[in-house]
Amino acid sequence: MIAEEGKSKEVILTGIAASPGIAIGSAYLYSKVVPKVSPRSLADDEVDAELQRLQDALARSEKELQKIHSFAEQKLGSQSARIFEAQIMILQDSVLMGAIRNRIRNEKKNAEYLVFDEVDKYRRIMSDSADEYIQERAHDVDDVMNRIIRNILDQKLFSRLEGESLIVSESLTPADTVIFSRNQVLGYATDFGGFTSHAALLSRSLKIPAVLGLRTATKHIKTGDCIALDGYGGALIIHPSEETIESLRRKEQRLKEFDKKLEGIANLPAETLDHKRYELSANLELQDEVEYAIQQGSQGIGLYRTEGQLMGRQSFPSEDEQAAEYTAIAEQMFPHPVMLRTFDIGGDKMSPVPLKEENPFLGWRGIRVSLDRPEMFLDQLRAILRASTKKNVRILLPMVSKIGEVRKAKEYLKQAQHDLTLRRCPFDKNIKLGVMIEVPSAAVLAEELAREADFLSIGTNDLIQYLLAVDRGNNMVASLYQEFNPAVIRTVKSIIDAGHKHGKWVGMCGEMAGNPIATILLVGLGLDEFSVAPPILPEIKKIIRSIKFKDARKVADKVLTLPTEFEIKEYLAAIVKEKLPDMPVEALDTSQDKLYVPSSKPL
Repeated sequence: MIAEEGKSKEVILTGIAASPGIAIGSAYLYSKVVPKVSPRSLADDEVDAELQRLQDALARSEKELQKIHSFAEQKLGSQSARIFEAQIMILQDSVLMGAIRNRIRNEKKNAEYLVFDEVDKYRRIMSDSADEYIQERAHDVDDVMNRIIRNILDQKLFSRLEGESLIVSESLTPADTVIFSRNQVLGYATDFGGFTSHAALLSRSLKIPAVLGLRTATKHIKTGDCIALDGYGGALIIHPSEETIESLRRKEQRLKEFDKKLEGIANLPAETLDHKRYELSANLELQDEVEYAIQQGSQGIGLYRTEGQLMGRQSFPSEDEQAAEYTAIAEQMFPHPVMLRTFDIGGDKMSPVPLKEENPFLGWRGIRVSLDRPEMFLDQLRAILRASTKKNVRILLPMVSKIGEVRKAKEYLKQAQHDLTLRRCPFDKNIKLGVMIEVPSAAVLAEELAREADFLSIGTNDLIQYLLAVDRGNNMVASLYQEFNPAVIRTVKSIIDAGHKHGKWVGMCGEMAGNPIATILLVGLGLDEFSVAPPILPEIKKIIRSIKFKDARKVADKVLTLPTEFEIKEYLAAIVKEKLPDMPVEALDTSQDKLYVPSSKPL
């Protein structure tokens, strides 16, 4: 039921648009009961019974996850259901469970406390990471731990909802997401979580609108409140007015109509009206996303973050483990290219290398770690080479800041090639090696780096932060993080020109590549490849196919004369609207253009 306008003050919370769609209805505040544990000493004659309690809980937990896995497989397919296979593997981990059993015997403490204490070690390390991807994987570990403890304590789990609801929670586990989908769920809204979380991935697969990372939603919403969820713009409106509700419904209709116009575009080339072609690729976190990227029209993987393999590990994965994953991805994407970024790890990210730094973003990370850990680096290079037999794999080096790092990396690549030759293991002898330009010194040295590397890929996320001295995660200065700052545009132009001067291909894998307002500008600046989040691929392709390269060059020339971020953004938005009048304004800039007008400011 929709609340009457004026009864309650309308408030907007902004978060991450994790799954598209509009949902309006009653909220259901899902407060997960986190099992409380405390240590309890056991008598000698209680140990065997406690071991049995643990064993029974593990068996029940596995049975629950197998049931969820089966349901997810039927509804979503085997790729998405693999999330639950990974959780089942944690339950079956003989080392972890063996350690818990030994502690019960030796310390004579209760099972639920020791499960918490042992598993929580890994969860804490992952949660403390500044890397969003690793933080998200910590939630998965947390879910398994809580499931075991609940079953030890014989606590009941959530069963069913009555009527249609929008689920509001601090966070949602993969199991929560799938189980709720069996009810009349309109949408998901959470305080925590990001675009790469399993909850986000599953919401997209289930076609349920979701906005994550709202931070304070559970503090301002109670069960029964009327709320509206904007999964396109990343907003949650509490007590929406009739005006807001109507504008959201109009917005949804316009976006649905525009989406219909994008149908069939996936199999068309990213080519301008005057026949200039571009590579349009996807940024991926997980192997599970490859199939979805292909469906969206991806012509390759422009960035695959290999550090996802380090989740929950105390050591680096073996060469064989890495080779198996890289080979599967290369074969799945063939004949399109796959750019495997070497481990981008360090003090701010999850890593088997223990390290605590006061300022990790300026510390030991990316290529610096790889060059300081040659055995780890060689393992990864050999694994990548082993996956390159179809000749569609490329190597991408992160956080390069000087020429010497590239030259040293090339020496290790030659060593890895020599090792595989001795083992008579096939590989692409002409594999391409590229450099990410995401440090200002690399931007300044782009011409020299272009001589050393086979291609350049601009990582705008870090480049903009370093260039403008802005931590975009800091609310005090986040507004200063500006993709369209003239300094950023001119730096991007100089990098592209430097690469082309030496006949090298230049791509972009940062978020700027996926901003529709920037597409015409980047075409005009001469960018060769766009690598973006899979959901945005059709829109970027539509824009490219609706313009002429010669016109885009004129747009870029004009932008390079504009002195402020506001003027650049305003000009580009007007150009896009002129060239694509049927593209809804919401598809251009969800962070700025809202069709609803709140009666109060966002919190």
